[in-house]
Amino acid sequence: MTVYFEDLAVGASAETGKTITEADVLLFSAVSGDNNPVHLDQTYASTTPFETRIAHGMLTASLISGVIGTRLPGYGTVYLSQSTRFKAPVRIGETVITRVTVEELIPEKKRVRLSTQCRVGDKVVLEGESLVIAPSRN
Repeated sequence: MTVYFEDLAVGASAETGKTITEADVLLFSAVSGDNNPVHLDQTYASTTPFETRIAHGMLTASLISGVIGTRLPGYGTVYLSQSTRFKAPVRIGETVITRVTVEELIPEKKRVRLSTQCRVGDKVVLEGESLVIAPSRN
């Protein structure tokens, strides 16, 4: 799906949901090289303030890319930057709802500033901002 720059409006938003699985954590660890035992070793994780294994923060953050690249603006979008504030952990088995919202349109360069948020239930686990170049008809 693609929403062209010319069709975007401030306040437009899109969201998706994803349940974080054991496989997601193992695959992300393999791809990123982050084998911190808080993600992979229940015995170790039980000694941390989280008391159980948690997903990589950057795995949660990567869900933002999925919404931006497939929903809003969608196919053809080019990522320029992402700021991220991690607010709470995500545990294996939890469903993360990821939402992006258009905050500003910059016509000269077809840029879009988006607020980004990930929630588990009513709890915000991540918030931030993305800057992207949206596909254009021109």
